[in-house]
Amino acid sequence: MHDAPIAYLERTRDWYLALGYGNPYRYAHFDEVPFQPLKKALADCVVTLVTTAAPYQPGKGPQGPGAPMNAAVKFYVPYTGDTARDHDLRIAHVAIDRRHTSMEDSQCWFPLPLMRTLAGEGRMRLAPRFHGAPTNRSQRHTMEADVPLIVQRCLDDGVDAALLVPNCPVCHQTLALVARGLEAAGIATVVMGCARDIVEHVGVPRFLFSDFPLGNGAGRPHDPASQRQTLELALQLLQSATAPRTTVQSPIRWSESSDWKLDYCNIERASPEEIARARAEFDAVKAQAKQIKSAELS
Repeated sequence: MHDAPIAYLERTRDWYLALGYGNPYRYAHFDEVPFQPLKKALADCVVTLVTTAAPYQPGKGPQGPGAPMNAAVKFYVPYTGDTARDHDLRIAHVAIDRRHTSMEDSQCWFPLPLMRTLAGEGRMRLAPRFHGAPTNRSQRHTMEADVPLIVQRCLDDGVDAALLVPNCPVCHQTLALVARGLEAAGIATVVMGCARDIVEHVGVPRFLFSDFPLGNGAGRPHDPASQRQTLELALQLLQSATAPRTTVQSPIRWSESSDWKLDYCNIERASPEEIARARAEFDAVKAQAKQIKSAELS
């Protein structure tokens, strides 16, 4: 029955093998999950946002809606932005579902403007900075380098709680690892995402699952009501969860039909030409990323 959530762990493994790569990627998994109850009323809490979107970099090739993954704009260290300003953030990840959605409405993956609105209503206090996490396939680097830096920045800002919005499959693992680090440091978290099996496989304290195409963890595009409802659900979960591994599924449907779930990384529906094209794109991305890393180390 294809109305069940997409099995991203299985789909991406089978797709990787179909492209001719050996040793499929193994996602992080933990039996123990840290959990930090909210220490005070939400209205008194300082709340921040953690994203895997990246600042636009002019001159570094296509970025944003309709663009393929661009390793030239991928950040290899966490970055921080001032919440008082508007920011031109974009998504340039591989494995975003661009067939059934677009990245045009940033409120779907970067709900900072709506968080500002709720803060203005007295619902919470907004932290002075938001934080960006690089989508690094190296779990060790994420846990030993990126997570401690983001945690320390949040502690410096007096953050009580964090909302984390991932996009691609590895993004979901990255922000699940960041959530674990924040909880261990005493900061309550909610991951807002679309890849349920990956987040639950890693193990997080709280997860708001929206059964939408990847890249829409904060609501449906151009649908302010769904975006507001999604953020409200995340804040409710932040306050109501009493134990780790608490998952709440949003009642909002993406569309009347669930047929969109059949296409994503589905080798049974992919033509040989599509597989060959995907392999070429992956090879190009990997080569570009390797070149960038080598340049940074030299």
